[in-house]
Amino acid sequence: MGTGEARLGGSERRGPVAGLLLAAGSGSRLGRPKALVELGGERLVDRGVRMLAEGGCAPVLVVLGAADTRVEGALTVHNTDWSSGMGSSVRAGIDALPDSVDAVLVALADQPLVTPAAVRRLVEAYEQGARAAVATYNGNPRNPVLLGREHWSTVYSMAERDVGARPFLRAYSHLVTSVSCDDIASPEDIDTAEDLARMSEMLDRA
Repeated sequence: MGTGEARLGGSERRGPVAGLLLAAGSGSRLGRPKALVELGGERLVDRGVRMLAEGGCAPVLVVLGAADTRVEGALTVHNTDWSSGMGSSVRAGIDALPDSVDAVLVALADQPLVTPAAVRRLVEAYEQGARAAVATYNGNPRNPVLLGREHWSTVYSMAERDVGARPFLRAYSHLVTSVSCDDIASPEDIDTAEDLARMSEMLDRA
């Protein structure tokens, strides 16, 4: 895991932005791993990988844990400590990022209403000079989150139990660019069967 140095100024050439999808949980309230849940005929893990790729991220990595499955179009990372919470998945994902990558965009598999357009908006903020950025909804920071390489070690050290980048976003808010995504995405997540049914209806109406 390298930390690198900050690259300032939107005019400088920037390296690739990797996509990192966290999909390791068991879905205890849902009764099955969320990665394998289908929505609109597509597994959440595949939907998340597609979202990151279409949004401009390459390579795309997916952190798995409770479910061990083949995922097309992504490098898979198995988090053996997945039961301890999201923090271990963030650390496993950062450990697996290639040296060629300058930034990573982190997304969650259980937020299927986050769109490729939201991912592109954060990538564009990075291309314009942002070294850390977060999608906001009604002014509230949620997901996805983009992190320049120089921030990885700090995020890594602060990601514990069931929290990922949130402690970093709070402690270093002065370094984080807020990117409004209200008009193109939603951070609603799937925790229960009722959530899944509601989102299926939303997609059917769209």
